[in-house]
Amino acid sequence: MISYTTGSVMANGLRFSYIEQGEGELILCLHGFPDHALSFQQQLQDFSRQGYRVVAPYMRGYAPTEVPQGGSFQTAVLGQDAIALIEALGYKTAVVIGHDWGAAAAYAASVIAPEKIRKLIAVGTPRGGAFRSALIDNPQQMQRSWYMFYFQTMMATMGLECNNYALIDELYRSWSPTWRNGAAHIAGVKETLKQPGVTAAAVQHYRHLFNPSAHLPELASLQQQLANVKIAVPTLYIHGEKDGCLGVELTEGMETLFGSEFRKVVIPETGHFVHLEQPETFNRIVLEFLQ
Repeated sequence: MISYTTGSVMANGLRFSYIEQGEGELILCLHGFPDHALSFQQQLQDFSRQGYRVVAPYMRGYAPTEVPQGGSFQTAVLGQDAIALIEALGYKTAVVIGHDWGAAAAYAASVIAPEKIRKLIAVGTPRGGAFRSALIDNPQQMQRSWYMFYFQTMMATMGLECNNYALIDELYRSWSPTWRNGAAHIAGVKETLKQPGVTAAAVQHYRHLFNPSAHLPELASLQQQLANVKIAVPTLYIHGEKDGCLGVELTEGMETLFGSEFRKVVIPETGHFVHLEQPETFNRIVLEFLQ
């Protein structure tokens, strides 16, 4: 059992709960869907041994972090959350690791306040327009992304909750087809989703992705910048070769969206949850990039 301590801070108007380990420079680890902060336990252990304070918050809408009532889940807000968390934890800068929606938050934070992020590690979610294009001209990606369209329907929350969140099991099976040791982790994710309001909040991320009318009007200019501005932060991008959520082909050409150091690593025989499936390899690659 990996040990860690817990805490909470106010950031961007919400009470965020987190797990942490270690002392030193801050590494902020941002999870995605369907996941939670405990996804980064191995990173907490290994990176803290190298002299870092590693903090993994439960993201906006994931209990025990506050579930905002009628709040926004657009990427500009997620980026603001990341910047506010760095400041609330008592730091001027941090290394940020983001997986899935956490990667979207990390990209946004790197555009909003690049001076706050020393290095960026994005995992499993490529930046740029390749994904949206693939939803038009890539039948395989259309099939992979079926759940995003299902989440636009009124049945989405009920469908996720049905049969003890059986859909979550299916998503993990299809997104990480070579991973065989995830049962305990998936059970923990389901317990998080069962907390009041969490499943509905998770679905809202996808509804805000495809529905700009749900965005905050005051963030319209910033939201537009997120797609167009080159990221000036040194960036490491990691993707699993067998990712069944977002195909590895979507990473091609994304280096043009970064104006500083950019490195891309594709890990063979690995799916979407790279940091869970291959923690030793993942952690080694990240530490080499940081050091």
